[in-house]
Amino acid sequence: MSPTFILLLIAAYFGVLILISYFTGKTADNDTFFKANRQSPWYVVAFGMIGASLSGVTFISVPGWVEASKFGYYQVVLGYILGYLVVGLVLLPLYYRLNLTTIYTYLEERFGRFSYKTGASFFILSRTIGASFRLYLVAIVLQSLVFDSMNIPFWATVSITIALIWLYTFRSGIKTIVWTDTLQTLFMLSAVGYAIYYVSDGLGVSGSNLISYVSESELSQIFFFDDIKSANYFWKQFLSGAFITIVMTGLDQDMMQKNLTCRNLKDAQKNMFWFTGILVLANMLFLVLGLLLTLYAKQQGIDAQKDLLFPTIATQSDLGIGLATVFILGLIAAAYSSADGALTALTTSFCIDIIDIEKKYDKMLQEKVRKLIHIGFSILFIIIMVGFKYLVDDASVIERLFVFAGYTYGPLLGLYAFGLFTRLNVKDVFVPIIAILSPILSYIISVNSLKWFGFEFGFFILILNGFLTFIGLLIISIKTKIEPVINID
Repeated sequence: MSPTFILLLIAAYFGVLILISYFTGKTADNDTFFKANRQSPWYVVAFGMIGASLSGVTFISVPGWVEASKFGYYQVVLGYILGYLVVGLVLLPLYYRLNLTTIYTYLEERFGRFSYKTGASFFILSRTIGASFRLYLVAIVLQSLVFDSMNIPFWATVSITIALIWLYTFRSGIKTIVWTDTLQTLFMLSAVGYAIYYVSDGLGVSGSNLISYVSESELSQIFFFDDIKSANYFWKQFLSGAFITIVMTGLDQDMMQKNLTCRNLKDAQKNMFWFTGILVLANMLFLVLGLLLTLYAKQQGIDAQKDLLFPTIATQSDLGIGLATVFILGLIAAAYSSADGALTALTTSFCIDIIDIEKKYDKMLQEKVRKLIHIGFSILFIIIMVGFKYLVDDASVIERLFVFAGYTYGPLLGLYAFGLFTRLNVKDVFVPIIAILSPILSYIISVNSLKWFGFEFGFFILILNGFLTFIGLLIISIKTKIEPVINID
């Protein structure tokens, strides 16, 4: 596939997204940008959230992870079901009852201003780095497929990538994203389906025999109960998946901002439960694709592993231009459906949670400030992604992403758990100290756990981090009690 063809494909794709942005942004203001005027159809939000949840990292890293971990990742995915039940039945009712624009406002009402700013700051750190991780992976692939041959440097590739996202989100934000994510999810899932067809055909496996072919392979092992000390032990993975979902969806402004654009709580819960079912099935498709790609690479003597497996086979094998085309479309769709929401959510959180834009400025100035912050985060993405170029190694990006999330989302997990499940208040001024110390202690324990306890934490580090935050909050708690907010009608 020629670089020129790929560029034309990208140009056509973004032409459609910009057209959607034009129609959704005709009467845009800050309420449109932040909340889509609370008029989004739940089924559109549900389908669009699939792409936002999976991202370019899932599109490339999950298939590339099968060779090393088999289908063990699905233990994490099964944990998602429990996590999304908590989000739908506990957190969404709370957010709708309080009529929140950003979910971290809850922390101010429950504990105080220091807790509020701490929660928002940890989200901004987490989502900025996490979104940059996802975009970095896609930018690296596009660099090798297109821009290296054109002698365009990596920083320029990154700048173009971010500029295209900014172009279709700067006007109406979350309202545009709800609709563009739906289109991008359709492209991504279609790409996975077509890729399975092309690769299975290359292996000589017919559609009717695909299920038995996959199930008979030793790579399709899902459950690991043998070694409780291992990082891929079932209950570690399952519980980690549940808590990853709670923090990376239920306590994440990016994902919740989409849910909060629904007309009411009932619609938001419909969205969450339908989204869960589709997401669990979609992840299985990615694992099946990974198994087929791994076996095809071995059969053809293709030397590609981890994050390079899918791109290499799609663009350099004898499977034809069809696979290459759906790969490029799927990759772009997966990457941008995650990144555009992150950019909007970061802008929203910084405007409302950090600088109190709605309290300090009149309506006209609010829009000007919001647009400047939107540009600022776009530039920050570029800087971080260029930095990744020189700092990351060949580890699977999705693995690095989940480990990083364990450290940055842990304090949010502890804060919300303490607020929801106890009646205690805290000495608010000490909350930032607890939130900083907990990840540090978690890291020290994690790197020494195998030596000290013969136990690997893996993704379980999130639970340890949240637990340490909870204990820290208990230490700084005070006798004043409040009514619990967990009992929501």
